[in-house]
Amino acid sequence: MSDDNRTEPYPDLSVEHPTLVIPGSVESPAPARKPKRKRWPWVVGITVVVLILLVVAAELIARAVLPGIARGIVIEQLDLPADQQLDVQAEGILLPQLIAGSLTELKLSTDAVAIGDITGAVDVTALGVPLRGGDLESASGTVRIDQEQFQGLLEQTDLPIDSLTFDAPDVTAAGSVDVLGFALPIALTATPGAEGGELTLTPVKLLVGGVELNADQVSDRFGELGERLTQTQRICIADRLPAGLTLAGLTIDGTEAVADLSVAGGILTDPALQENGVCG
Repeated sequence: MSDDNRTEPYPDLSVEHPTLVIPGSVESPAPARKPKRKRWPWVVGITVVVLILLVVAAELIARAVLPGIARGIVIEQLDLPADQQLDVQAEGILLPQLIAGSLTELKLSTDAVAIGDITGAVDVTALGVPLRGGDLESASGTVRIDQEQFQGLLEQTDLPIDSLTFDAPDVTAAGSVDVLGFALPIALTATPGAEGGELTLTPVKLLVGGVELNADQVSDRFGELGERLTQTQRICIADRLPAGLTLAGLTIDGTEAVADLSVAGGILTDPALQENGVCG
């Protein structure tokens, strides 16, 4: 066969006509599944938040309600007027204390209240206050009284007192003594305090007729009266206060006398401690 009639090779169909892939005819890999999120941390978190909100709400309610309850108990137990002004403040977180049935610390204050024969501003701090009845763990307080009230406490002394003035930390009592039928003016300056539940006045200086005299000079000139004037005066005021209160200290602050009081734990429950005491 001549070269003019050569047989041509068949075309390579794999090159000129590539095989078409029909969609779906070849299995494709399945998409990976996303892992499920765990829901329990969210549930726990929401629960904790709700519990916190409930506790806060309960605490706020307790703080709003408790002062009124405590005020009512104090006014009833101490037989105070129903309209007595009395501020109440409980310290610490209240819910655990309410559950335990005892308040850790309770503060009471009033601008004016009658305590026995004394009327003044009172601040009291009570510890271990039972909510279901019983004695206080302990309590203490202060009473602020003016010069007139303080002078009333000195009525039973031997001091001739016509007037009284405060000059912190001392007080000056002015009056007169009878000497040979004459009224001799005197002014005793003393530092107030407390000892054994009694009010004390420790002399600082004594003016007789406007002249300052020392203790020896007063004793020489006025004998027994002079000795009494220069000695520390001890004044029992137990009959002016409820038996459950004991005078622990006394100082002068500006125009007021500040008496520190210790309070018997059973004063809210024992009627005998609410009655005025006695002087021996």
